[in-house]
Amino acid sequence: MDITKRKYYWWNKWTGFALLILLFVATPLFTILFKLFTSPGGSWSHIANNLLFGYFQNTLLILLGVAFSTFLLGVSTAWLVSNYEFPGRRYFEWLLILPLGFPGYIMAYTYVGILDYTGPIQTFLRNTFDIQVKGSLIDIMNLPGAIFILSITLFPYVFLIARSSFLQQSKTMQEASFLLGANRTRTFFKVALPMARPAIVAGIALASMEVLNDYGTVKYFGVNTFTTGIFRAWFSMGDSTTAIYLAAILMIFVFAILYLESIQRGNRQYSSVNGVNKPTVRVQVSTKNKIFYTTICSLVFLISFFIPFLQLLQWVSMTFMKVVNQDFFLLIFRSFALAALVGILIVILSVILLYALRLSPFKWVKSITKIATLGYAIPGAVIAVGVMIPLLAFDKWLYDAIFSSRVAGLFLSGTLFALTFAYLVRFMAVGYNPVEAGFQKIGIHINEASRLLGIRSTKTLLRIDLPLIKSSLFSGILLVFVDVLKELPLTLILRPFNYQTLATKAFDMATNEMIAESANAALIIILTGIIPIIFLNKMIKKREL
Repeated sequence: MDITKRKYYWWNKWTGFALLILLFVATPLFTILFKLFTSPGGSWSHIANNLLFGYFQNTLLILLGVAFSTFLLGVSTAWLVSNYEFPGRRYFEWLLILPLGFPGYIMAYTYVGILDYTGPIQTFLRNTFDIQVKGSLIDIMNLPGAIFILSITLFPYVFLIARSSFLQQSKTMQEASFLLGANRTRTFFKVALPMARPAIVAGIALASMEVLNDYGTVKYFGVNTFTTGIFRAWFSMGDSTTAIYLAAILMIFVFAILYLESIQRGNRQYSSVNGVNKPTVRVQVSTKNKIFYTTICSLVFLISFFIPFLQLLQWVSMTFMKVVNQDFFLLIFRSFALAALVGILIVILSVILLYALRLSPFKWVKSITKIATLGYAIPGAVIAVGVMIPLLAFDKWLYDAIFSSRVAGLFLSGTLFALTFAYLVRFMAVGYNPVEAGFQKIGIHINEASRLLGIRSTKTLLRIDLPLIKSSLFSGILLVFVDVLKELPLTLILRPFNYQTLATKAFDMATNEMIAESANAALIIILTGIIPIIFLNKMIKKREL
């Protein structure tokens, strides 16, 4: 009887489902690894000799530039709002998170419009001071411009995590520093910053992942990176094997970032060891410093969100009568329905993975869940290539083996199935994490009591566990919904012919010099993206209390 029990414990239907999910989600990774052992395509020699160094150089420069800029913006503002009392501080706590709702490609063409000859700045200078400027006021359609755009949209990753770390740091450590004669600036560099280092590096790592995933900004600015190279190899040259090789190199960047983040953290302890955790009390500063701190936070907010958001609103007021029609509402419905479907599917798969781990808490089951959620660290273009290759092969097999010449066309690739499949791989971690947090809150004891009473695992899940974590399930669906709505490179590669989402519509219109018209779709994406940001700020405020 004990042997039977043990067998059920480590193998049951939930672990079987978890293995199937792993095979499904890891298919793109396996595809890329397998294809690397095949000979490169005909375009590889041309790209390797003429373009590869440029891809590597530009990608590395953007990564380093964005890492430095997000560190500077995120850490400085996080320290100010966490430790000092000044006018507007409570508002900046959530206002400085809002740029996360602004996709980089939308920010890019918005700033190009602001600085353009017909933009508000040059129009004001001409009408008020009769100052004539040829072309753009500042040319940002280059590599430094891409770094600027990506930095102001991604610094909230560092701001959020650094602020949370600063708030959780013990006041005792800072008091000890003051008693040893250090001023507040020295305390920041010698105590607070080193203790927050793991959090800050994690935030920079997240921002770096988004940089590697970006296609819209670098494409619009004409900067060649590995992501644009994958698109060029796939669409312009029709060489899938070369696209695979470029995707593999891009994955090396990803794993290098993850490895560096893990080794710098190591087993070091970054918390107080005496068990005393007095919360940090914000410092009352002089009037001069209050004005200075408010000015810094205001400038960051104005540049990273308020000014481009106002520009979008102006464009919408000028064009909505022409753009907003029946087709536009159909576009909204299609985008929202697809995003909601993916969110629900990911939460269902996350529940299965976590319940398998709950019933079989072995290392190999835990490894399944970790691998299944690895997709969020992989750029969308890489996942798209990894999804398209096996689906094209499966379509070819169906055509040759079953349908022969009687039926033509694509059965899976080039359909919504391929797009949904890729979304599931890319955003599994986004829905998984809130569901995991929900399961951790309710613990295992209620589940074990139900099992002792003879209730089967499925009924326990449906009647006890899911009702208790319904808020976590909703959070998972919401976060996936927003990310799917913003996703661009993956959608551009895998969308069915003539199929548009809000993201692809905004990008296509902007690249076709219809920037003002594209603002209507962009505004909906941004307003939707602000919703989870509000929830996120509330969670941090609860922790602070």
